[in-house]
Amino acid sequence: MREFKTTWEDFGLVRTTDFAGTMLNIALFGTSADPPTAGHLAILKWLASHYDLVAVWASDNPFKQCQTPLDHRMSMLNLLIREAKQNNIELHKDLSDQRSLLSVRKAQTIWGKDHKYYLVIGSDLLGQLPCWYQSVELFKLAEILIIPRPNYPIDFKDIDALQLKGAKWQIADLQGLAVSSTDYRLAKATEILIQPVKDYIQKRHLYEKRTD
Repeated sequence: MREFKTTWEDFGLVRTTDFAGTMLNIALFGTSADPPTAGHLAILKWLASHYDLVAVWASDNPFKQCQTPLDHRMSMLNLLIREAKQNNIELHKDLSDQRSLLSVRKAQTIWGKDHKYYLVIGSDLLGQLPCWYQSVELFKLAEILIIPRPNYPIDFKDIDALQLKGAKWQIADLQGLAVSSTDYRLAKATEILIQPVKDYIQKRHLYEKRTD
């Protein structure tokens, strides 16, 4: 496994020091993380074992209201990364953007255009992808990595729609856990959270009035 020299900064931001001359397979995983769950952790571990570098961040979802402040979600993601204990997972709040195209462009600014980028999405978002901001340009810059989610079977009509826009795609050999952040926001299902995230939420009195 490659050795990564890293430094922890605000919100656990980790930056890779030197990849000069090395072509990397880089997974880009942006998520609402409101809050991050054991399901997110399982995805992070899987990505770390299949890609040279995993860049993760929390972002605002333009289709959701009353989201927890972004800084809190970044901090909770940092706790998840520490729990994963993989040295090729990096938290990058500088990649956070509501538009995935802009996140990918920022990634290219950090690591360069000579690497291969994979945009990680859940199967629940597959049908929306062709309608995303400048999706044709997005598909030129990054391959789509689809994470299967329970109750969201992959419809190959959606795959056809992606291909019509020039997208390259693959499906991860991973079945996501049957948990979601909504389970916690609506029902306070604490069993889907890792203990450090539970402690963080309790200490800061987050989600006490949330009903979504």
